[in-house]
Amino acid sequence: MREALIVWGGWSGHEPEQCASIIAGMLEEDGFRVHLETSTRAFARPDLSRMSLVVPIYTMSKIEKDEVANLSQAVRDGVGLAGYHGGMGDAFREAVEYQFMCGGQWVAHPGNIIDYRVNITRPDDPIMNGIQDFNYRSEQYYMHVDPSNEVLATTTFSGEYAPWIEGVVMPVAWKRRHGQGRVFYSSLGHVAKEFDIPEMRMILKRGMLWAAR
Repeated sequence: MREALIVWGGWSGHEPEQCASIIAGMLEEDGFRVHLETSTRAFARPDLSRMSLVVPIYTMSKIEKDEVANLSQAVRDGVGLAGYHGGMGDAFREAVEYQFMCGGQWVAHPGNIIDYRVNITRPDDPIMNGIQDFNYRSEQYYMHVDPSNEVLATTTFSGEYAPWIEGVVMPVAWKRRHGQGRVFYSSLGHVAKEFDIPEMRMILKRGMLWAAR
């Protein structure tokens, strides 16, 4: 049986406990044995390398050097890493080794909760199969991103809330490699109710399954 580790905590505004429970259920539906932890010390577990998948849900906060080193090594050795929104893309702002592994880092969401459009750029990819461009209401993440990411979906900033970024096309979902490990990220999913949106849920679920060893 494949095993997944979900580590949740950090800023409560992203409802990490509720979202961790939802994701645990999603993975259990696909036959995973799921472990839930609430401390970043879980990233330093000596048995981390036997996991199929690690899902961080830990907005902001800090991670110790030994914790990120162990997580990074596990992923380089083949453990999958997948996550969404601030739980993965705005975690551990001071840990550049973590950001290098994830392929991006949140820096702004102009206008806060707004309506925007998600454009599917790789409809031929299994993660995006059958998903069309869709409207979304949430935080539109502006991120610093790794050019080596394989981008699956994007969004375009209107410039209404930050005129100098009008027309900027920003990745929303991507996949990448980190050593032998697969890494998936989606910026969708500010709070638990967004898991009720079929496109958001399907993209994340397929991305987690793709990343899992």
